Amino acid sequence: MRVFVTGATGNIGSAVVEQLVAAGHAVLGLCRAPDKAPALEAAGGEVLHGRLEDGALLRDAAASCDGVIHLGFKHDFTRFVANCEEDRQVIQALAEGLAGSDRPLLVTSGVPLANTVPGEPAREHYPIVGTEVHPRAASEQAAALAAAAGVNVSVVRLPQVHDTRSQGLITLMIARFRELGYCAYIGDGGQRWPAAPRLDVARLYRLALERAEPDAKYHAVAEGGVALRDIAQAIAGRLGLPVRSIDTEQARHVFGWMAGFAAHDVPASSELTRRWLGWEPEGPSLLEDLANLQLAAA
Repeated sequence: MRVFVTGATGNIGSAVVEQLVAAGHAVLGLCRAPDKAPALEAAGGEVLHGRLEDGALLRDAAASCDGVIHLGFKHDFTRFVANCEEDRQVIQALAEGLAGSDRPLLVTSGVPLANTVPGEPAREHYPIVGTEVHPRAASEQAAALAAAAGVNVSVVRLPQVHDTRSQGLITLMIARFRELGYCAYIGDGGQRWPAAPRLDVARLYRLALERAEPDAKYHAVAEGGVALRDIAQAIAGRLGLPVRSIDTEQARHVFGWMAGFAAHDVPASSELTRRWLGWEPEGPSLLEDLANLQLAAA
């Protein structure tokens, strides 16, 4: 297959490109930053210079390929709502490029969207929250519209994706803890965050693309829930910082815009995903990667 990958030079996207090429697929990768193009080419991908804002470019690229993996997203969380609405437009453009065919489109979302049954971990078949609860629901709403129009679209929901260099939102938490001089968790720290190793997640994207099942929902979850307390303690051990329990009133000061994320218990299951794709995670746990963090100078 010739596969168009947005976010091809990002942390997860670069691993997806390597997975696809190793499996014999050709890759057309969207690249915004010219300095990242050589790495994409070295991995075996063809570079398409452009930006997510260029809907016509996205449509044409999707139309020229046998499938699309959409990983590109603007990670400026100070404008998270706007970025999610822009992702809605990106998915629409990609879907238009695939219209009238059965070529697969994989859309990226997050497992917290399906934490809708009290006391239960998020599961693939659970309904999702609306954008008023979690703005990233815009991506799945766009996918649903594309599916209703006959596009072969499915969704990969991500947890905290980690290796020793990057861990999703936890990377930003680490930077904040270094600023504060201590690590923190809220209350008893029992809030659970699902997680998965970066290379295992990349393999899941390839398997999902090759399966090409319309309207499927996949959870890229290796660990169903790692307690925030354990995350903070692992970071503290690596940074040599103390750990504190804080209350909800202090959370805004400590975590800033991440306070809402830190306060929520969002466990998730990947039982159905593993059954459908034959996917079994092989990489290290989140706490193992945190214990071996590659730290930049403070």
